[in-house]
Amino acid sequence: MVISVILILLGVLMISKPSIIWHIAESWKSNDATEPSGMYIVSTRFGGIMLSLAGIAGIIALNL
Repeated sequence: MVISVILILLGVLMISKPSIIWHIAESWKSNDATEPSGMYIVSTRFGGIMLSLAGIAGIIALNL
């Protein structure tokens, strides 16, 4: 249950603030390090949706 809640929270963060994830994980890899690309934002938001769905599925599975 705790892991499901963590997945949901991380997914919501990835959906709402992908730039925070970029600053933590990817900014040091960039030469100019100004902002994430559009494709990075889209893929991070998609990953956030998948994490949130996995967390919700985990909570549903535990309650069955």
